[in-house]
Amino acid sequence: MSKATTAPNIVTATGEYEQWLAKQLHIVSADLKAKHTAMATDPFSFMRATFYRWAQLFPELCPDLASAPTVLAIGDLHVENFGTWHDALGQLVWGINDVDEAYVIPYTNDLVRLAASTRLAISQGKLGLHEHPACDAIIEGYQDALHKGGAPFVLGGPHHHFLSRYATAATRPAQSFWHALSALPVVSPKPGDPDAPAEAVLRSTLPHGTHHVTLHARRAGLGSLGRVRLVALADSADGPTAREAKARAESAWVWATGKPGVATDEEKALLDHAVRERDPAMHFDAHWTVRELAPYSTRIELAKLDAKDDELKLLKSMGFETGNVHLATRDMAATIIADSAGRPDGWLHDASKVMTEAILADHRVWADSQR
Repeated sequence: MSKATTAPNIVTATGEYEQWLAKQLHIVSADLKAKHTAMATDPFSFMRATFYRWAQLFPELCPDLASAPTVLAIGDLHVENFGTWHDALGQLVWGINDVDEAYVIPYTNDLVRLAASTRLAISQGKLGLHEHPACDAIIEGYQDALHKGGAPFVLGGPHHHFLSRYATAATRPAQSFWHALSALPVVSPKPGDPDAPAEAVLRSTLPHGTHHVTLHARRAGLGSLGRVRLVALADSADGPTAREAKARAESAWVWATGKPGVATDEEKALLDHAVRERDPAMHFDAHWTVRELAPYSTRIELAKLDAKDDELKLLKSMGFETGNVHLATRDMAATIIADSAGRPDGWLHDASKVMTEAILADHRVWADSQR
């Protein structure tokens, strides 16, 4: 690690975080074991799985950035935290699709984490760019959103042809998608089971008129792997439909910094006020996040981008969408623009390099511990 930190090593930190998390929700032991294995495979997977570690290290390794103005932010932002959904009008929308770790934190955190994940994607051959232009594209898109007041990414219309092309190509074949969901393990929660409350929430959020409801356990993601995930698969007049409930917990930023949870429901407040077309199927219960699963709800695969220009366009769009989300914190655009303008050239490149080096060092320690 290039800079000194007072944080414990990654193995100790992981144990402490998981003990804290277990006080809030039921832990699925087999899924948590799978997460530990995935963390050892490569640095990018490790990063996706360990926002709690990032939240420990960022304030220490980037103290100047950690004192930047705060917004209601994503926290666990990375290049694979973007996907598509249908809005209330049935339009295909692209944007940030996971807000599990939302919290009031410095705006710089999301940008540095997005840039660090880009560096790791480059190192693993998922992107063909160099780090400097990649960071410049993220900043350019972000500042553009703040200056313009943001704009949602609605695909299929006169704008965003680039995103529409790749998003359409990423749509999964419907038959294989529904077959894969129906093949997930069937569960029948009994009163008192950890996933019984999820069943009640799912049934209440299924579209009116659905029938033949079956419940399935699902293992997915990395950051939230180990939490209960339950899928309700049902038939309707329009064909099959699916909803997933995932257990909620306080942001790992609370654990890492010792700060109390804020009064608002961070995830719901962020999506309610961000510049975007909402996913009408996304629902926040006190203990569960519910979202729709569908063939069109997918992400653009980085490795399938045709050219470096397309990679830069995608990173600029990611930066712009980050600005869309930060605009949920009202009247902060001018403050952030001024703060960003006062920072030295290359600050995002330099900070993301520091954090990437920390990730790589932690990954080596973790991988050794799993052998």
